[in-house]
Amino acid sequence: MKKRTVMIIAGIFVALILFFVTRVNQSSTDTKEVFTQVQRGQFKSEVTASGELFAKNSVKIVGPEGMRRANIWETSITHIIDEGTIVKPGDYVARLDQAELGQKIQQERNDLTVSTSEFTQAKLDTAMELRKARDEMDNMDYEIQKQELTLTNSQFEPPAVIKEKEMEAERARKKLTRAEENYLLQVQKAVAKMEAVGAKMNEDKEKLEFLTKLSGQFTITAQEAGMLIYKRDWRGNKIAQGGRVSSWDPVVATLPDLTRMVSKTFINEVDINTVKKGQKVEIGFDAFPEKHLTGTVLEVANMGQQRPNSDSKVFEILVGIAESDTTLRPGMTTSNNIIADVLEDVLFIPVEAVHSQGDSLTYVVAKDGANMVKQEVTLGMTNSDEVVVLAGLEQGRTLYLSDPTGLESKPVRLLATTLKAVAKKD
Repeated sequence: MKKRTVMIIAGIFVALILFFVTRVNQSSTDTKEVFTQVQRGQFKSEVTASGELFAKNSVKIVGPEGMRRANIWETSITHIIDEGTIVKPGDYVARLDQAELGQKIQQERNDLTVSTSEFTQAKLDTAMELRKARDEMDNMDYEIQKQELTLTNSQFEPPAVIKEKEMEAERARKKLTRAEENYLLQVQKAVAKMEAVGAKMNEDKEKLEFLTKLSGQFTITAQEAGMLIYKRDWRGNKIAQGGRVSSWDPVVATLPDLTRMVSKTFINEVDINTVKKGQKVEIGFDAFPEKHLTGTVLEVANMGQQRPNSDSKVFEILVGIAESDTTLRPGMTTSNNIIADVLEDVLFIPVEAVHSQGDSLTYVVAKDGANMVKQEVTLGMTNSDEVVVLAGLEQGRTLYLSDPTGLESKPVRLLATTLKAVAKKD
């Protein structure tokens, strides 16, 4: 008897355990079911993309513009002040590496020393050569006077002797004439030589003066007041200390106009056809979650591009910010909701409630009294969260967001059947 009582108690205990386990599992199943309802109202077709703030206009702070003339094609930034620093006109901004320039200055100093020495040597040589030529002409003139005197004293000599003296005097005069002609040529030669060495010396002097002046331009200062923003290279990387500055594009940094800002963003090729110039944009900021501004699509790129670490093509979009806000800074991250279209008084549901069967059949799982039904629907415009329902549902209809148990065995109620049922009901 006692044994039977123990068995009854044990059976009741097992039954209670099974009951509670079943209830818990049922409760757990119920909590997994999530519902939504078909809503009616305004629907916005939006394209969402993150972007980065830039100033629409900015003043470029440039390095030396004479680097190409000096045959310096590239240099590096040895020091630059912190990005975001407020500067005034004439304030120090950066310093560029002058190692290559210093070598050229030293070389030009050496060249100027050599050309100056050559100019001085040429001047001394020319002076000595011309002096020697003048002395020779003086001696020739003295020789002519001597021959003429001899001729005068030989008038009582025989005619042959007189003729000989006349010929010697004439020869002396011709020699002097040739010497004078040669002297003129020597003077012209000396002038040309002095012009050549003088030009070389002046060229070396001008080069040295240019390079010395250029050296002062390797210390960069601000031309206007503003907030310093680092320049970015073609990869989008900031050019800071150690960065390279090209002679073809000697921009070191910029001073942006913070009153007119734009957001540069990239739209996936799948969504680009819905984005047009002039569309309104709702703009948020990661740095200021509570701040929301408005903007307009200013430019839409015609050609797509491949972004780093991405397989899909994207198109660059510029969004102009309508409001002026002194807290905005270039480089801040923005969230851009581009409003592609707005529909009034339409039905829409969350995209999570939509299912597909095959390539063409789209349905939702709706509550049908105590049961559920797979209802075919015709969908329209969509955004990142919701989709417009054109046919198959009515306002307020309850839908499953989660997949209930036993869903696989249910057939899809086709749209034609639903329309017939509604018509018959009416």
